[in-house]
Amino acid sequence: MLTIGQLARYVGVSTKTVRVYHAKGLLPEPERDSSGYRRYSADAVVQLVRIRMLADAGVPLARIRELGSTPEQLSPALEQIDADLTTRIKRLRDTQRRLRKLAAGEIRILPADVEEHLAGLPALGFTERWIAMERDLWIVVYATDPDLADTLFQDQAQSLTEPELRDLYLAADHAHDLNPDDPFLSELADRIVAASIQRYGTESPGASADPAIPDLLQSTLNASSPGWQRLDSLIRGRMADAGFTLRTSPNEHHRE
Repeated sequence: MLTIGQLARYVGVSTKTVRVYHAKGLLPEPERDSSGYRRYSADAVVQLVRIRMLADAGVPLARIRELGSTPEQLSPALEQIDADLTTRIKRLRDTQRRLRKLAAGEIRILPADVEEHLAGLPALGFTERWIAMERDLWIVVYATDPDLADTLFQDQAQSLTEPELRDLYLAADHAHDLNPDDPFLSELADRIVAASIQRYGTESPGASADPAIPDLLQSTLNASSPGWQRLDSLIRGRMADAGFTLRTSPNEHHRE
């Protein structure tokens, strides 16, 4: 009969490892003898060798406990584990290929025309903050509703070619730093609502498949600036008064 230390040395593991196997129910823990020591039989050596062999082969401890002890039981179980590992390896290789393509610039998060559009915004006078915000917004919209995203993007890109509308975009950009009580915000809200109604009538140009998305985007913008939050509130109120059917969030609408 062996002590836990002797058992561990014979098999080539630590006593801590043996105790882990006890805790996980892989190796039965014998009763203590009259001297207070746990004594292990030859059968424990066989079981511990088997556990170590399977663990070294990469079999998860949770699976080892489920395996039978006879070759007839063990073989099909190991074949299934092997098949699972093959599937996992394939997924990891696919992930690795995608990461390498992403690092090489072969995979775009946004379409090429959107990236080109964003690259041209600094020359029009937009701040880096606005451009970063635009990028994040387009990523969310293209990820959640790509068909609508194309419609909205084309509308925005075309509107920036019109000086009056471009001035509204720029004014909204710089409103980020304004005090919420600044009277310019009220004037800007009037101009945005008037331009929206003139451009679209009383209904916005597109509807999100998930109405929670525009609200999520708008709440994120509002949280970043008291000025934008105040502008959003003013736009919503004026649109409601004008009978405008709001199908996207108002600040999103004037950016579209």
